[in-house]
Amino acid sequence: MKPTTPPKTYRVKSFGCQMNVYDGERMAELLAEQGIAPAPEGEDADLVVLNTCHIREKAAEKVYSDIGRLTKGKTQQKAPMIAVAGCVAQAEGEEIMVRAPAVSMVVGPQAYHRLPEMLDKAVRGERSTDTDMPPIAKFDALPARRKIGPTAFLTIQEGCDKFCTYCVVPYTRGAEISRPFKDLVTEARKLVEAGAREITLLGQNVSAWSGEDDRGRACGLAGLIRMLAGIDGLERIRYTTSHPADMDDDLIAAHGEVSKLMPYLHLPVQSGSDRVLKAMNRSHSAESYLRLLERFRAARPDLALSGDFIVGFPGETDAEFEETLRIVDQVGYAQAYSFKYSPRPGTPAATMDGQVPREVMDERLQRLQAALNRHQVAFNQASVGKSCAVLVERKGKLDGQWLGKSPWLQSVWFTGTAAIGDLVDVELIEAGANSLEGRLSRVGDAQQTA
Repeated sequence: MKPTTPPKTYRVKSFGCQMNVYDGERMAELLAEQGIAPAPEGEDADLVVLNTCHIREKAAEKVYSDIGRLTKGKTQQKAPMIAVAGCVAQAEGEEIMVRAPAVSMVVGPQAYHRLPEMLDKAVRGERSTDTDMPPIAKFDALPARRKIGPTAFLTIQEGCDKFCTYCVVPYTRGAEISRPFKDLVTEARKLVEAGAREITLLGQNVSAWSGEDDRGRACGLAGLIRMLAGIDGLERIRYTTSHPADMDDDLIAAHGEVSKLMPYLHLPVQSGSDRVLKAMNRSHSAESYLRLLERFRAARPDLALSGDFIVGFPGETDAEFEETLRIVDQVGYAQAYSFKYSPRPGTPAATMDGQVPREVMDERLQRLQAALNRHQVAFNQASVGKSCAVLVERKGKLDGQWLGKSPWLQSVWFTGTAAIGDLVDVELIEAGANSLEGRLSRVGDAQQTA
């Protein structure tokens, strides 16, 4: 690799989960601190960061495909400098350097705060890989948050100790670690000062967050939420993703007591079959999961529920898949995410007997998604006639049209006089599968729910 001129523009392309979106934003801020500007829309960037996710099928192959597209038909002088970050970088670091000579840097999700140092090496013609996993160190090295939109992500916890047999997260993100309480409150205040009115707390297992509050008392996620709710200017709090094993009484109570905590809960179940759940190393049963949801709904009756599902896990029978359909009907999810099982190298499930044929998984996924879509439409239709606060996030395609989110994380559009960041009172007047139409009532300190 020959020395090159420092890049003047960058583009970060993030795949996968909201944690990756947060990491992508932070890498962009790091690059901006180096005097590198985001590439204008439609123009090539001097530096491209592929911020990868290892959850989806053939994740590594898609990275190489992207690298090929970035370099196809271009000389070394014209091709962008490429950095591969994220979970695929963590899992396949040295292999990427061997297979893709066009890549200058490979950096794992716990080491991206060292991106500026790696960039300096790349400019000198040196390729480098950093997949160390120092606990929390990166957050202390990241720059201050700058002006952002009305919604923001805040990572409070990383890693997972659950070792579900299908999942690579414990291997690519490491053990569960929680950021200090004081650091989180400080960052949340800065996010609000920078324009955020809603903050979503993130973690691979966000409900496992723990720490000590400003008085030295043991504190869980609920305690952190209660503290953040006292920040002036912060109007909404959400969190994702949780594990049923870590949902405690205080968190359940917070849903009924903290008005700024939105009535929305994403709680993955993965399967409705107890045998499959045990094979997945999930610590809950279908029944215990349903009882837990009943407790949340008792605390907050208008709670919207979301979940994750995997179809075709090794050994899953037709009868066991039917159990998943039953739990979908019992819960009535407002939203959900569903995937076909795909083996991840190094995970126990990858070598299990009874791998389900692709065509069977395809058929099951279609049936599951049809059921989930039916319930999502029903939830949206049941919202018609309600009045609620909508947080305006962006302009629509038509003049005077605005788009935002309801307290239940539904996409809502309306026309009228408003501005990005406003909380507006809206009556929901028509429901579609993926969004609702609203009629603007007024702008201002809108009430969160009817």
